[in-house]
Amino acid sequence: MDDNYGAFGRVSWPVRTARLTLRPARPSDAAATWGWRGLPEVNRWLSAAPSRDEHLVRHAERGRLASMLIVELDGVPIGDLMLRVMDAWAQAEVSDRARGVQAELGWTLHPAHQGNGYATEAVRAAIDLCFGTLGIRRVEASCFAANEPSWRLMERLGMRRELYAVAESLHRDHGWLDGMTYALLATEWHTPA
Repeated sequence: MDDNYGAFGRVSWPVRTARLTLRPARPSDAAATWGWRGLPEVNRWLSAAPSRDEHLVRHAERGRLASMLIVELDGVPIGDLMLRVMDAWAQAEVSDRARGVQAELGWTLHPAHQGNGYATEAVRAAIDLCFGTLGIRRVEASCFAANEPSWRLMERLGMRRELYAVAESLHRDHGWLDGMTYALLATEWHTPA
């Protein structure tokens, strides 16, 4: 299910934190997002490393924009979040109760803004949004095990490591790498200080 347009329609945008603003991505954000996604230290962990022109085209795709939030600091985009609402697996007789109850999260942040707690603050706000307004029951995120800043962020927010898979993810430059998946249930969530 890709019902983010419907889910995001229930949110009163923009969402503000102590220092940041989160809002749905627009086609006009393509150049700004390329500003960090085009950097080797960022795109080495992303699922695709398109050229600038490919990025600009892909950024405008409806499905991609439907799951992307822009993270702003003082009105300037500094990162993005992927928030994809999806169905949980269920047996056929109860599948209607599994629609739109899970979310997958991902994030990128411009390296110039790393180390200030902005990613933690933005992802915390996304989790609050999931378990609050969106009524999600389970949030998960995955990363290469070698991407230590990413899994440390998940642990900092109280997410539970549910999977450590050996050599299960093929990296474009480094071959087969270990992968990790973290998750959190709405019943487990409390906003960490």
